Amino acid sequence: MKLEERRDTADVTDLLKKLHRIVNEAIRAQEPGEDQMDSKFFDMSRIDLEKLRDEFARKVKRKASALEDIRQMVEKKLEQMLARNPQRMDYYKKYSEIIADYNRDKDRVTIEETFTKLVDFMSGLDAEDHRAAKEGLSEDEYALFCLLQKENMAKTEREKVKLASRGLLDSLRKLIAQRERWTEKEQTQAEVEVLILDNLLEALPTPPFTEDEKKAMAKRVYQHVWQQSASGFFRGEASAA
Repeated sequence: MKLEERRDTADVTDLLKKLHRIVNEAIRAQEPGEDQMDSKFFDMSRIDLEKLRDEFARKVKRKASALEDIRQMVEKKLEQMLARNPQRMDYYKKYSEIIADYNRDKDRVTIEETFTKLVDFMSGLDAEDHRAAKEGLSEDEYALFCLLQKENMAKTEREKVKLASRGLLDSLRKLIAQRERWTEKEQTQAEVEVLILDNLLEALPTPPFTEDEKKAMAKRVYQHVWQQSASGFFRGEASAA
């Protein structure tokens, strides 16, 4: 989904260096010698967003090209995050709306406005990217936790669901490590499906979860694990880092 075709052949690396330099200047209390060019994605929690927007408006001359580079950075980050946790699809929908607004009426929606929206969006992505750690979970555990959550859970119930996510992931990795190419065989598919169901029936608290809800969640978790395994993201314990 492109903002617009490039009209110049300027060195993209040089342009990105300028963008990164603006970001560096906007970062509060940056450590001496820290090289932001080595970072795959900015820690937006450390950036003065107001200053960043102002710097973009005043100092970046070829804004359309700069905006395209920022769009590519956002899409790359989104792709990585969705690959690990498809439950983040709402972020992709929000991003699509930002780009659609820009493409629909470029005379009304300025480049500066779109830049501001993308910076705010990047900030939200950064917060989401750190959410697993804040919950005390790995990325794979957090993906399962997202699938198993229920609205209005009490704190003690949330902790039980976290434990269920950890336990289920550990059991799955141990089983999958012993089952080569399990996604291609009906027998091993059935083993994984049964393991998930048995695990959730026992581990998820009742209440708030009913047996029917646990069965429905088991189906969603199975689809997630199958897709992740088929894509090479989900591996058995023997291959896990």
